[in-house]
Amino acid sequence: MKSLYQFIISSFQFLQPVLKFLSPKMRLFVEGRTNWKTKLQAQVSVHDKVIWFHAASLGEYEQAVPVIDALKQTHPDYKIAVSFFSPSGYEVKKKDSKLDIATYLPLDTQKNAREFLDILKPEVAFFIKYEIWPNLMEVLSNRRIKSYLISGLFRPEQLYFRPMGKFMTEALSRFDHLFVQNEESLNLLKKHGFDQASISGDTRYDRVTAQLGMDNQLSFMEYFTASGELTVVFGSTWPEDLSIALDAINKAPEGIRIVIAPHQINATQIQKLKKNIRKNLICYSEMQSQDLQDYEVLIVDTIGLLTKIYSYANIAYVGGGMGSSGLHNILEPAAFGVPILIGKHYEKFPEAKMLRRLGGVFSVASKNEFDEVFNKLITDQTLREKSGQICGHFVNSEAGATQKIMSTISF
Repeated sequence: MKSLYQFIISSFQFLQPVLKFLSPKMRLFVEGRTNWKTKLQAQVSVHDKVIWFHAASLGEYEQAVPVIDALKQTHPDYKIAVSFFSPSGYEVKKKDSKLDIATYLPLDTQKNAREFLDILKPEVAFFIKYEIWPNLMEVLSNRRIKSYLISGLFRPEQLYFRPMGKFMTEALSRFDHLFVQNEESLNLLKKHGFDQASISGDTRYDRVTAQLGMDNQLSFMEYFTASGELTVVFGSTWPEDLSIALDAINKAPEGIRIVIAPHQINATQIQKLKKNIRKNLICYSEMQSQDLQDYEVLIVDTIGLLTKIYSYANIAYVGGGMGSSGLHNILEPAAFGVPILIGKHYEKFPEAKMLRRLGGVFSVASKNEFDEVFNKLITDQTLREKSGQICGHFVNSEAGATQKIMSTISF
C-alpha cells in the first residue's frame, strides 16, 4: 500500500498542469504550489526561529488559533508559520495578521518534504485533526523535529487501524504526542499500541468562547435586525441544505429577518437562489445606498463575516449535513446560545451528536421535518430559549483544551 501511495502522489504531481483545468478550486490548488520554494524562501530568514502549524483548510486553521495565540504569548521571539493543503484555507488566511509565514503545503513526496523543511527549519510542528502525511512525518522524525497532533479524532474504520494501512499507522506513531478530542479516540489508540496520547478536548471550544469577548458588532446587521423581530441565520449552506428550507423561508411570518450565508460564493447558485425566494431580498454586495429595513432576506455573498452574524441569530441552520460535504461548524452559533438545526449526516461530529442528545441541536432529514422543527422554534419561545441555553452551557463546559496542550508540549 505504501508503494501505491507513492505512485498516486507522484502521478498527481505529474498531472497537475492538466488537473488545474478541472475547476477554479483546482486551479488555485495547482497554481498556489507553483514556485512554492521561491515563495516560501521570501518569507523566511536564516535567523528565524519558527513554530510551524499545518491545517488542511479553514476549519482546521480555526482549531489551531487558540494554540497559536497561546504560543505567541509564551514564545514572542518565534515566527508563526502556517501551511494549508486546501485553497479554501490559504486564500482566506494568507494575509492574516496572526501569521508571519503562510504557504501551501507541497505534495507529500520525500523530495518535497526535505526541501520544505530545509527552508522552513521549524523547531516544532503541530498538525490539526486529520492532517497526517507519511513522507513528511518520516522526514520530521529523522530530523528529530518534535511533532504534535492537535484535536485528533479517530474511528475504527479509519485506515490507521486496518491491515492495509500499516504505512499510515507508522506515520501516526511518529508523533511525539497525540492530543485527542474524546475518550473513544484515546481508547482506540491505546488498543492499537499508541501510548503517547491523551485527551485534551477540542480546541474549537476555546476558539468560539474567546469570540464572546470580542467586538461582534456589524453595522449592517444592527440595521437589518433593528425592528427587533426574530432573526434566522442559515450559515455555510449548500444547495441541498437550501432545497429543504426554501418553502419555510418563503412562508416565514412577516417581520422575521432571514440571513443566508452560502458556503461557496458562486454567482450562478446565488442567482438561482434569488429567483426561488419570494420575499424582498438583497445581497450584501448590493447594500450600498439601500435601506435594509425594506428587506426580509439578506444573502451574504462575501466571506469572513459569518461568526459575527451568528451573534444576531435567534435560530441558526448550519449547512453541510444534508449532503456529503460534511457538517460545518455548529460551535460558532452554539457559543452565542443559539438553537441549531442541521441536516441528517452528522455521525462523524461528536459535538453535534452530544448537543442533539441534550436538546440544543435538531437534526432534520427532509423538507417536512425541517418545516415542523423550524415552525416550532419560531412559535415556541420557551423551547427556543431553553435549546439555546443548552448550546451555550455545553460550549462553555467543554473549553480548556489549549491549557492542557500547553502544559504538555515542550521544545
